Amino acid sequence: MQEQKQAPNRRPDIRGKRFLILRLNNMSLTKLNLNNRFTNSFKADTETANRPRQVESAYSWVTPKSFDNPGMVAFSSSTADLLGLDPTPDDSELVQQLAGQQLPPAMQPYSMNYGGHQFGNWAAQLGDGRAINLGEITSDKGDHWALQLKGAGPTPYSRGADGYAVLRSSIREFLCSEAMFHLGVPTTRALSLVTSGEQVVRDMLYDGHPAPEPGAVVCRVAPTFIRFGHFQLPASRQDEALLKQFADFTLTNFFPEFGEPSKTAYGQMFGEVCRLTAEMVVHWERVGFVHGVMNTDNMSILGLTIDYGPYGWLDNYDPEWTPNTTDAQNRRYRFGNQADIALWNLAQLGNALYSLIDDAAPLEAGLESYRRQYQQLSQRMMADKLGLRTVDDNDNELFGELLDLLGAVETDMTLFYRRLADIDIVMLTDEKGQDYQLMERLADCYYTPDEIPEAIVLQTIEWLRRYGQRLVAENADESARRNLMNRTNPKYLPRNYLAQQVIDEAEQGNYAPLQELFEVIRNPYDDQPEFDHYSEKRPDWARQRVGCSMLSCSS
Repeated sequence: MQEQKQAPNRRPDIRGKRFLILRLNNMSLTKLNLNNRFTNSFKADTETANRPRQVESAYSWVTPKSFDNPGMVAFSSSTADLLGLDPTPDDSELVQQLAGQQLPPAMQPYSMNYGGHQFGNWAAQLGDGRAINLGEITSDKGDHWALQLKGAGPTPYSRGADGYAVLRSSIREFLCSEAMFHLGVPTTRALSLVTSGEQVVRDMLYDGHPAPEPGAVVCRVAPTFIRFGHFQLPASRQDEALLKQFADFTLTNFFPEFGEPSKTAYGQMFGEVCRLTAEMVVHWERVGFVHGVMNTDNMSILGLTIDYGPYGWLDNYDPEWTPNTTDAQNRRYRFGNQADIALWNLAQLGNALYSLIDDAAPLEAGLESYRRQYQQLSQRMMADKLGLRTVDDNDNELFGELLDLLGAVETDMTLFYRRLADIDIVMLTDEKGQDYQLMERLADCYYTPDEIPEAIVLQTIEWLRRYGQRLVAENADESARRNLMNRTNPKYLPRNYLAQQVIDEAEQGNYAPLQELFEVIRNPYDDQPEFDHYSEKRPDWARQRVGCSMLSCSS
């Protein structure tokens, strides 16, 4: 038998852990251990002119735009730790580099070429329209990381756009990338957010009213930025050689446990991508995250949350909600549809890989494994949210009835689970107790507590009593139950309205609210009583405000 290689650390287990590595006192990107693995493995586009065009190669060399006055807005020390970087955030050389300026000679910036389905329709070549990869490094721990700038200027894949990003969308990307990490959700990371010092014109609502906004650049970090679309584009062009090269590169570097490239190994790799994707989606559901743009070009081959565009967080539990104005009519990427869309996207990846395997069976098995994994992980996730150690045959009914109740009236999902953890088992099971006291304990979870129909009140009380009996049946320990619930259900999220508030201040040059919110979301499961105001439900003024209720892709 062929000896299998040890699996790499594709997606570190980050839940409840801190990354501790030797701090090297590196003061800039110059001292990082560059390896440029991707560009050394693929042929570059032979044309160097930076103009929109069709490209047959895997990537194109690109030079970031020169900005006269970049400035540091936010910096993630925990992401810097991953890289072995120990800077002072106001270090002038580093600020320049994180805006794409004064790069080390060994860094050869490039943008990647890929295709994808957008809103279910094949869009052919897409590529990094405003993302420029600085290069790849190997940390002192042996981990591999790719660094990418978003908003640093046009690329050959920008199509009709300018390649820049504005401050509001960049703040949202920086905050959410790091919030997801600390929530334990598989994600790409954000190292920094810098302003470009220039104005960028955007029509935020696509309503014919363009306006200048402050420009910004986010430095993103991931083991790789390879997406489903990297395989789809060469497959669509019947470029078998490039398709195989991508498959071999991905297999060798990120899934070596399946052995040398072969039809069998490609099928096993696909099955693992299905598993990782199921795990990611269940985490989204756990914390109430809605991606908003689950196009196949926004799906990571490692099952990482990638491309934080018009995303959003559920305030009131609503499976039909999508934050994306572009998707407002069809709601393809609504919260309750994300698991099915992930399966559909995986099927498109399977179609792209079919010619390499020449057998549908491994691909069908991978898709079936996704269904099975999603069901099992989703069931376990709901049990954790309710503090249950075990799952029995009747729990799916218990889970489903709860979700129906949460959606029947405006219920803040995040607050509900935290408040539920505070109701002890005795109160839940005391048949002689006053039912209204149960509802009082949950009152601030509801947006209109005085308007809840009596039928819903009675159904909720009935459910709470059955939940209490379920806890008794498994002889639940009160402390252990509460601890499980409170490390599964976050207290703090960068809620839509909170993000918009810090954006409003940042656009006026005040970054202090952003820094404070960033510190709060680094410990999303802790009580932090001094920051309780960050855990309050959405205020009325945010119901319909742009940036709080829905967002466009304009950034």
